[in-house]
Amino acid sequence: MVQVKLTRHLYAFFPQLEGRDLEVEASDVAGVVRALDALAPGIGFYVCDERGRMRPHVNVFIGNTMVRDRRQLSDVLAPGDSVSILQALSGG
Repeated sequence: MVQVKLTRHLYAFFPQLEGRDLEVEASDVAGVVRALDALAPGIGFYVCDERGRMRPHVNVFIGNTMVRDRRQLSDVLAPGDSVSILQALSGG
């Protein structure tokens, strides 16, 4: 199992995830996105575009390391890993 942490902002869009210990079975980041989308339909499209690539405003970390593969989300996970999904902030 992999522990998933979401930035607080995401709970406004996906309130069904709030207050839950998010642990999913996944061997890569793409698997995490699929598992989260099964729990909260639509979160997969929030994280990824129509081609399955990570959106520019989203950052994903495995532990303290940012994922490298933003196209196929193939970064490998081990049981017990922690995955954080954050919205990047920008402004003007």
